[in-house]
Amino acid sequence: MAYRILIVDDEPALQSMVGEILAQAGYATAAALSCRQALEQFRTFAPDAVLLDVMLPDGDGFTLLGQLRQARDLPVLFLSARDEDEARLHGLGLGADDYITKPFLPQELLLRLRAVLRRVYREEPQTSRLGETEIDWGKGRVRRGGGEIPLTAKEFALLKKLWEARGNIVTIDALCAALWEGPLVGYENTLMVHIRRLREKIEPDPSHPRYLLTVRGLGYRLQREARP
Repeated sequence: MAYRILIVDDEPALQSMVGEILAQAGYATAAALSCRQALEQFRTFAPDAVLLDVMLPDGDGFTLLGQLRQARDLPVLFLSARDEDEARLHGLGLGADDYITKPFLPQELLLRLRAVLRRVYREEPQTSRLGETEIDWGKGRVRRGGGEIPLTAKEFALLKKLWEARGNIVTIDALCAALWEGPLVGYENTLMVHIRRLREKIEPDPSHPRYLLTVRGLGYRLQREARP
């Protein structure tokens, strides 16, 4: 199924860019430049999710979010140049599913949109396999070599984030944001510690990882298939 995404932003150039990114990824899109147009498109286009700017010429995205949710409960992701913690927390506090700050990488936008759509529209299986390792999402454990190994809360959140984007790079910033709240400065070394401990639980040979790979200068990637 091709998900239908409504892009609400008063910058035509950005609308066009985001629309092209989504179209190339297989999404159907519609666009609106204002709150009024967004409400019209919402009724006629019937989107599965909305990418919503905060500052609009005839109102603001925070208020529009409430109007959309009164009509139908659907995923809404803010896409805004406002990166103040207060604005981000306000948007998330109103029930937005994510808050993406401009400028952003196309791949980051796609990964975060896919994660929201997967969470809302499709139930995740209780167990998944990574080679000979079985991941029990319900219990927060992995099974390998005939034994069960519990995951810490941070390890579980880290593995979940990587699994949702498996096959693709997840940036260091995105992983830190999934594990910690507030300013993310200084967490990179701590993230490396969690990566090492997670490898010890899911890798046959943690010193020579086959699944959880480092992409130097960018982040990490969880392989869909093990390298030979």
